[in-house]
Amino acid sequence: MPIQTTVSVLPQAPADSALLAVPYDSGLDPQVELPVPVAALLAHYEAKGEAGEIVEIPVTRGDAVGRVLLYGVGDGSPRALRKAAATLTRRAKGKPSLTVVLPSCDAAVFAEAALLAAYTFKIGAQGTTPVGALTLVGADEEAVRRGETVAQAVALARDLTNTPSSTKTPAWLADQATGTDLEVKIWEEEELRADGFGGILAVGQGSVHPPRLIQLSYAPEGADRHIVLVGKGITFDSGGLSLKPTDNMKTQKTDMAGGAVVIAVMGALAALGSRVRVTGLVAAAENMPSGTAQRPSDVITHYGGTTVEVTNTDAEGRLVLADALAYADAVLDPDAMVDVATLTGAISVALGRNIGAVYSSDDELADALIAAGAETDDRLWRMPLIDDYRPALDSPIADMQNADLGGRYGAGSITAALFLREFTGKRPWAHLDIAGVGRSTVDEGTVTKGATGFGVRVLIEWLTRS
Repeated sequence: MPIQTTVSVLPQAPADSALLAVPYDSGLDPQVELPVPVAALLAHYEAKGEAGEIVEIPVTRGDAVGRVLLYGVGDGSPRALRKAAATLTRRAKGKPSLTVVLPSCDAAVFAEAALLAAYTFKIGAQGTTPVGALTLVGADEEAVRRGETVAQAVALARDLTNTPSSTKTPAWLADQATGTDLEVKIWEEEELRADGFGGILAVGQGSVHPPRLIQLSYAPEGADRHIVLVGKGITFDSGGLSLKPTDNMKTQKTDMAGGAVVIAVMGALAALGSRVRVTGLVAAAENMPSGTAQRPSDVITHYGGTTVEVTNTDAEGRLVLADALAYADAVLDPDAMVDVATLTGAISVALGRNIGAVYSSDDELADALIAAGAETDDRLWRMPLIDDYRPALDSPIADMQNADLGGRYGAGSITAALFLREFTGKRPWAHLDIAGVGRSTVDEGTVTKGATGFGVRVLIEWLTRS
């Protein structure tokens, strides 16, 4: 479901605004009469002007009472603006409307954050609703619409990821992609078999819901670059026969977050005027234990012919991504490839829940993604591809094995990235491991409990601003 809060732009605040937010350093509308001068109010509350700080003042609205929210914006940086905007939206939860006088800032950043903080996902009776309407005073209309488009793309990724796996099969995910305005191609089970996508088939063979490979194409006139985005689309990950413990399995409906990011980004490119040709690939499968599931010690043949010994069926994401990357290299001839995946629990240990990992074979590509992440607050940290760890993937009976059997090096996220690199054909490539940041356990700032949509903003920024 898209974000339900509507957003509009006005040159000045309506005199009857029941809930009006004004930055500390902005002059109040002459029609707003406060019981105490602003400077005295701020001094009384010892307000420091920090981002997210709010001083609430009751005001007269005819025979009713309205409220003015004096809010701080900190240093005015994009990150501070996002915090201020999100705090205001959360403060207005359940209210019919909120009018915000904007500081001098990028209105796209403010609108995006305010709307993301209004995101909800609920099956059944809705609890407290987000603010119904948001009016931004003094904002640039075009910038606001860009922020709204980005926020709705993030919301789509969250919706796809939050959807229960009882609904979200590989076929369902393919249907969501088909509903876009893009050119879409879907490989079903027999087509996957005929074309040699052995990794996707192997991961999905234990489920009653057959796998899919989804391809979305965006090709603007005059494009001089071609980028391929690859998303992990494991619609539920039980671990297969290498079964996950119960606590780890509870969140595994979100193991297709990377695929959701790719679908959401692809759907937003035209509206944002991207001049880059982009192909999105989502390798979708359900990883389940059954009498037909792949076994540890099985050997599978990936697209292009590389053989892999499966040492751990719970290291399945890299198996489906490998097929898609190999296909992209052999058939699509991209200038660069970026994959997005909730790939390893190890990266959560390394970077925690607020910063995503980027691995890359190309310094320029890595720097561009990190810069886009800093701009959008989808922050990325570059991790090393340590070639000394490559022997962890050696198999005695196949070209490779999919996991470091025995934990020889203890570098689970790095060895997973090294595995993926083998299928990129030495093209410029980056891998975003979003296992730590793809889910949130708290309602805070622009995120809500559940899927975060991490990766949508950084990829949109990279593909539309470069």
